[in-house]
Amino acid sequence: MRIVLVGPPGAGKGTQAAFLAKNLSIPHISTGDLFRANISQGTELGKQAKAFMDAGNLVPDEVTIGMAKDRMEQPDAVNGFLLDGFPRNVSQAEALDVALKADEVKLDAVLDLEVPEGEVVKRIAGRRICRKDSAHVFHVSYKQPKQEGVCDVCGGELYQREDDSEDTVRKRLEVYHTQTEPIIDYYRAQGLVRTISALGKVDEVTARAMDALERDK
Repeated sequence: MRIVLVGPPGAGKGTQAAFLAKNLSIPHISTGDLFRANISQGTELGKQAKAFMDAGNLVPDEVTIGMAKDRMEQPDAVNGFLLDGFPRNVSQAEALDVALKADEVKLDAVLDLEVPEGEVVKRIAGRRICRKDSAHVFHVSYKQPKQEGVCDVCGGELYQREDDSEDTVRKRLEVYHTQTEPIIDYYRAQGLVRTISALGKVDEVTARAMDALERDK
């Protein structure tokens, strides 16, 4: 299957993408991984992306699209893929359609993870990270440490990242609503969108997603 995963920040896209890709035996292709791989390998597209990033500018759509196209043409993606973080806007979605048509393939579904805005803010703004090891993550509501402000694992100080502040989260949501959310209507017009609730336990959301995708086979 060829799937695009979409949803607001805090919807759990990365977590669900990993589970879905494993269940469906297709590669999980994320924008972040594409950038890191191309930059570390020194590809021409990676060099272009790094130049824009080093200058503090956004990477142009054509560079991102080029990276995605190259990745989708790798042998492990011949039977499908799951795109996470791409396309990010309607122009990228249109470019993706053109690229897939050139390869005589098409998307099977666009999975829309739906989460109320208040829940998104609660999920992200409530995160607390360990200063000693950022892999140790807690939450003021969902995963409280035994001692407030102290990591259960290593005793490091827990803090809120600047990117996780409520103001920053709400700005990220504004960007999502303005730039990315319109692709849902774009794909809905093609009959591809499958919207599910991303509330509940991780395995419950995965089950909903698999059910929605299985119905289209």
